[in-house]
Amino acid sequence: MAPRKNSRNQSKKEVKPAAMVNKNGVKAEAATASGGVASGGGGAASGFSGTKIFTWFMVLALLGVWSSVAVVWLDLVDYDNVIARAKEFPLNFSKVLQGKLSAYDADGDGDFDVEDAKVLLGVKERPVSLVQKEAKEESAVEEQTEPIVKEVIQTTEGTEEEGQLPLNPSQEQQAPEGESPDAVGTPAKSEDATEESFEGKLAVEAGSFEAEAAVQVEERNAEDQPEDMLKYKAKKKKPKLLNTFEKTIKSEIDAAEKLRKKGKVEEAVRAFDTLVQQYPQSPRCRYGKALAEDDLAEKMRSNDMLQKALSTYKEASELPNATPDLIKATLKKRAERQQFLGRMRGALATLEKLVQIFPEDMALKNDLGVAHLLIGDNKSAKRVYEEVLAIAPSNGFAKVHYGFILKSENKIAESIPFLRDGLESGDPGTDDGRFYFHLGDALQRMGDDSAYKWYERGHQRGHFASVWQRSLYNVDGLKAQPWWTPKDTGYMDLIKTLERNWRTIRDEALSVMDQTTGLFVPEEENLREKGEWGQFTLWQQGKKAGESCHSVPKTCGLLERYPEATGCKRGQIKFSVMQPGTHVWPHTGPTNCRLRMHLGLVIPKTGCKIRCTNDTRAWEEGKVLIFDDSFEHEVWQDANSYRLIFIVDVWHPELTQYQRQTLSPI
Repeated sequence: MAPRKNSRNQSKKEVKPAAMVNKNGVKAEAATASGGVASGGGGAASGFSGTKIFTWFMVLALLGVWSSVAVVWLDLVDYDNVIARAKEFPLNFSKVLQGKLSAYDADGDGDFDVEDAKVLLGVKERPVSLVQKEAKEESAVEEQTEPIVKEVIQTTEGTEEEGQLPLNPSQEQQAPEGESPDAVGTPAKSEDATEESFEGKLAVEAGSFEAEAAVQVEERNAEDQPEDMLKYKAKKKKPKLLNTFEKTIKSEIDAAEKLRKKGKVEEAVRAFDTLVQQYPQSPRCRYGKALAEDDLAEKMRSNDMLQKALSTYKEASELPNATPDLIKATLKKRAERQQFLGRMRGALATLEKLVQIFPEDMALKNDLGVAHLLIGDNKSAKRVYEEVLAIAPSNGFAKVHYGFILKSENKIAESIPFLRDGLESGDPGTDDGRFYFHLGDALQRMGDDSAYKWYERGHQRGHFASVWQRSLYNVDGLKAQPWWTPKDTGYMDLIKTLERNWRTIRDEALSVMDQTTGLFVPEEENLREKGEWGQFTLWQQGKKAGESCHSVPKTCGLLERYPEATGCKRGQIKFSVMQPGTHVWPHTGPTNCRLRMHLGLVIPKTGCKIRCTNDTRAWEEGKVLIFDDSFEHEVWQDANSYRLIFIVDVWHPELTQYQRQTLSPI
C-alpha cells in the first residue's frame, strides 16, 4: 500500500503544467483541466495540441475575445512588431484573468476590445480626446535635468575661458567690481564662505551682466506661453524624447538612465556608450550619453569631460529623426553648460539656433535676451525683450529684464512700471533680489517712499538681511551694525597708523590732485544725483591698481603691513574727492564681508555729511569714521570747497582666514 501511496504523490507532482513557447514567443502553461498532461500515458502525445490551443485562446482573449481574429489574420500582422509593442505595455495577468482590462484601454471607451488591439498594433490612431486627457495628467518630465551650478565666470572680449564648479550648488557667483550692486549684472545671492572650481577662479568684469548666471533660467518651465494661455505655472505635457524606433529599445535606454539617476555615472556612461555603438543613429541614446558625461564631469571636476559632453549634446541634436522635444532639451542643456564654462558667445549661438527652430517659444527668447546681456550687448537684449512683450505683454520675466535695462540706461521713471509689474507677476525667474533692489532704488530717486515697501518685500523673500542692509553677496552670521568703533573692529593698529600719518597721506593726495594727468577718475557707478566726485584707486580686489603707488609711495608703504586692508578682495583703497554741490543717492555696497574706513584729509567746516541708516555724521580731519557700507548710506557735499578723504576697506573682523582666502573678489 505504501508504494501505491507514493505513486499517487508522484503522479500529483507530475501534474504541474509545463511551460511551452508558442510562435509569438509567449510562454503558456498546459492546464490539467484542458486535458493536456493529466491524461496518463497519452499525455506526451496529446499535450502539444492541447497546449497550442490554450495558448492561442489566451492570445485571442487578450486581443479582445474572438473578434480579434480579423485583426491578427486578415490584416496580416507583423508578429515581431506585435511582440516589440507588447513589451511597452506591462500587462498585469491577474487583471487579465479577472477581466479587469480597463487599465489597458487604448481608445478611451472604458474596456479592452478589438479597437484597443488595433491601436496597440498601430492599425488605428489613438483618439485625440484621450491624448489630450493623458497630456494633462502627465506632469513629470522624462528627462529631469540636473540643477545647473549657479556660477558664471568672466569671459574676456573675443575669448572663451573655462569656469568653476562650487563645492555646493548654493554658493554665490562671482560678483562684479564696484562699490554698489547698482552696476548692471549684480544678481541676488546669498553665499557660503567658500568657492571651488573645476580648475580655477576668475573675477567678473565690472558693469557687465556676466555675474547674472542667466537669472536662474532653470527655475522657469520649458515654455512660456502668451498671456491668453496657461503659462509656466500650468502642468506641462511630457516631452516626447523617443522616436518611433527608440520606443522599441526603451527598456534598454531606461536601464542606462536608471544608472545615471542613481548616481552610478561611470556605469551610466559605459551603458550609454554601448547603446550608441549599437544604435549610432539614435538621438535619445546619444543624449543620454551626454547627460551621463555631464554628470561625470561634475563628479570628476573635469572641464575636459564637460567639453566632451558638449560635443555629444551637439551630435545628439543633429542626428536625423530627433524629436523636436529632444532637440530643444539637448540644445538648452548645451547652452547652460557653455555659460557655466564662460563660453558666452558659444551659448549665444546655441540659443539663437534654438529660437530659429522654435520661434514661438517665449522662454527661449527670454533666455536669448539674457545671453545678450551676459556679453554686454544690452541693445540686442532690449530688442529681444521688446519682441517678447509685443507677443506676450504680461510676460513677467521679460518685464523685469526690460525694466532692468531701462534703468541701466538711466531711464529711471520708465523702468519703474516694468520692474514693478514683473515682480508682481510672480513669474518664475522674477523673484530675484537684484530686481527688488533696482525697483526700490528707482523709486527712491523719484522721491517715492514706496521704495521701502519693496525693500521690505525683498527682505521677507530672503534677498536682503534687512530693509536697511541690502547687500547681495553675503556671508551669513556676521555681526551687522551700521556704525563701528575702532575697538569693535579689532584693527586698532591700522587705525592708529592712519590717524598718526594723516598729514603725510593728505600731502601725497594733494600732490596727485595738482597734477593734470587725470589720475582722479570720475565715479562711474551712476550713484550721483548731481555734482563731481573723483577717485584715485591704489588697491582693488586685493591687488595693487596698476602703477598708482608710484605716485603716493609713502601712503602705500604705510599700508603694506596690513593684509586686512591690502588683501581685502572685496574692497578698495582709494582717495575720494568730492566737489561742492554734490549729492550721492542713497545706496548700499555689494557685500557684508567688509567694513569701510574714511580718514578725513581736507574737510570743510560745514556742509559735508554722511548718513548711514538713520544716523548722520560728519568727517573730521585726521580722524577715522568706520561704517558697514552694506547698510544704506547717503552723502551730501554742500560746502564751499572740495572734500578729500582716504577710503580703506577691510575684511569684516569675524571672517576666518580660510574665508578670506576663498571668497571671490568684488
